Amino acid sequence: MSTSLLMIEDDTRLANMVSEYLSQSGYAVTHAADAAQGLAQLAAEVPALVILDLMLPDLDGLEVCRRIRASAGEAAKVPVLMLTAKGDPMDRVVGLELGADDYLPKPFEPRELLARIRAVLRRKGDGSGAPAAANALQFGSLAIDRDARVVTLDGAPCDLTSYQFDLLVALAERAGRVLSRDQIMEAVRGRELEAFDRSIDVHVGRIRAAIEADAKNPKRILTVRGVGYVFAKQQD
Repeated sequence: MSTSLLMIEDDTRLANMVSEYLSQSGYAVTHAADAAQGLAQLAAEVPALVILDLMLPDLDGLEVCRRIRASAGEAAKVPVLMLTAKGDPMDRVVGLELGADDYLPKPFEPRELLARIRAVLRRKGDGSGAPAAANALQFGSLAIDRDARVVTLDGAPCDLTSYQFDLLVALAERAGRVLSRDQIMEAVRGRELEAFDRSIDVHVGRIRAAIEADAKNPKRILTVRGVGYVFAKQQD
């Protein structure tokens, strides 16, 4: 059975090429040529992942991402892989802040897109074939259920993307150990990619907003200036 993907991209030629390539790996791509079509399709049927172009004729891709995250039900949780035309770091930062799970600068190799899609879906737990990590991690009132991929604080669920969940797990599993941004990236992705440090900082900021009583004065994820981050062993 094919895994459904939604590609919101105004370049029909590129969309057709991507659709054909991904179909060979078991993905069924629905193409939407603009934001309106894409959002309508998403409302009708939630795919496993959305491939979202930054530059669309009717609406900025960043705004589309914001609307997806603000939507109701399962659509709000769908993983989003954003395509950035020039690979501008600020576009990536803003996209990540709005809730995108990953980004890929244009032009790109189809096989890298496939690898990124697989990595995002693996983090989400869809179609990877790998068993979920056993047991839960408990740090005071913070609980990280690796099987259910759910984080709760005082029993209330925390709103994290699939990438942010895995980043939090990577830090929590190594509680008390200082990790550089490169080490965090490798732990989360499972392979080295470009060392885009700001992406880690953005995601850590989002995680802190979800799990800290005061994100500006964190007690759980601490910054080690000039090095990286450490997840505190003793909390609450």
